Amino acid sequence: MARPRPRQWHGERDRDFRHAVLSPVRRALRWLSVLLVAVVARAAPAQTVSPAPDRVAVTIYRAPDRSADSPIDLSWLGGYALITEQRRVAIPAGRTTLRFEGVAAGILPESAIVTGLPNGVREKNLDAELLSLRSLYAGTFGRPVTLRRTIAKQSVEEPAIIRSSPDGAAIVQTRDGVVAVDCGPATETLVYNGIAPGLSSKPTLSVALDSPRAATVTITLSYLAWGFDWQANYVATLKPDGRSADLLAWVTLASSDSTGFADAETMVVAGRVEREDRAPYPYARGSAPLTFHCFAHPIADLVPGAPPPPPPAETMDIVVTGMAMRAPRRVTQEDLGDLKLYRVPDRTTVAALAQKQVALLDRQAVPIDIVYVATVDAAGEAGAPHLTLRALNRRAKGLGVPLPAGPVAVFQPRGDAAVLIGEGAIDDKAVGELVEAKLAVATQVTLETTPPESSANRGKAWEDVALTLRNANPHPVRFELQFDPRIAPRVSHPTSALTHTNGKLVWAIELPANATRGLGYRVSADR
Repeated sequence: MARPRPRQWHGERDRDFRHAVLSPVRRALRWLSVLLVAVVARAAPAQTVSPAPDRVAVTIYRAPDRSADSPIDLSWLGGYALITEQRRVAIPAGRTTLRFEGVAAGILPESAIVTGLPNGVREKNLDAELLSLRSLYAGTFGRPVTLRRTIAKQSVEEPAIIRSSPDGAAIVQTRDGVVAVDCGPATETLVYNGIAPGLSSKPTLSVALDSPRAATVTITLSYLAWGFDWQANYVATLKPDGRSADLLAWVTLASSDSTGFADAETMVVAGRVEREDRAPYPYARGSAPLTFHCFAHPIADLVPGAPPPPPPAETMDIVVTGMAMRAPRRVTQEDLGDLKLYRVPDRTTVAALAQKQVALLDRQAVPIDIVYVATVDAAGEAGAPHLTLRALNRRAKGLGVPLPAGPVAVFQPRGDAAVLIGEGAIDDKAVGELVEAKLAVATQVTLETTPPESSANRGKAWEDVALTLRNANPHPVRFELQFDPRIAPRVSHPTSALTHTNGKLVWAIELPANATRGLGYRVSADR
């Protein structure tokens, strides 16, 4: 007679007993599962995604530490922008996570301000890392990928698991063992089976909120972002008389951010705004390039004093608007406290990784002066004369507008062409101020210091200085010798009169064509 197998029920009485025992357990399990679903549903708030702004305004501030004569560094833009977005969003009732996709990659999340929500914001988060080759590789550590090998134009695929970080060699494990990618004769490629959790294809800011009711609202999101800069660029073309010039100016906008802002209301702010913090490392949030080596530590790194490899050069598209030299619409200037704000009259696109120019001003026949300027420093050393362009920023002199800082290129007509004669820069200039740009070291006007005799000043409380000024031009020139304020009080006994101009002690001289002139003055001992 066959014996019953273990764990087997027999007979009606057994079935009744089993029903009596298991039914309460099943009911308890059903209620427990319902309770768990409710708890999970309550613990995981709903998500609402705003894919892009409906309207956006971009206000760009210059890099605070960049001087007027320093060009925009496209590989490291140290300025920042105030981004103001308007988004129309449908919010459900209860606890919700609202995701703002398409914000600037360089966003400073602590600066974000969200208005227009029914009950405010509980918390803000900058979501994970951006999707890039490096972050995708790092996020797939320990996960399966497909290793594709191309040998003699034949492609072979096999499953693999990433076993190394993105720094150094790419180590993967296959059925045949552990191998290093790109270290053999075959061309190898990693094919990812999906996007690792936590990665986003767009920079995303999320906010948690509790809404008392479902509503469709217009939200304003404002935040600061790094990776922007701007400057003015001036082009002056001298008239044949050499006493006036046509002045054309552009506002140059630059963005190194991976997010572009289409059809944006664009403004720039002139002046220096004090900020305590600085831009983050340029390869923050997984944006560093992914480079594989066959060894974790290249031999060059083991050589004492060997410099690290330079970072790869970043590329930047250049877009120029208003190709006509006489742009009909130009930026307009407004006051912003002690600063000046320049508004682009038409909406424009601040593109990702791009540079753009819009017209600032266009003035004809602005009166200018070409002056040769040399400076005596605090130690009493006279420098070489510089060819200098000078203009007075007044309406009666053809200007009379606030001029933001930026480089100046000066051209002189030669037949049908214009030849560059020098480049300089101007600082921010208010209406009524003197505008001055040093263009180049003069070659036709020279200044030499005549060494004094050793016995001439022996035992005296002063030193006599003798200079020789020469003009090799076939026309007369204006020359100025400017004294550093630290040495100016000690200067006396000039061979001709000195004047004070714009707070500086100045020696102004008219030097005829092909002429030489001796200058002299006395400097008392520094006490």
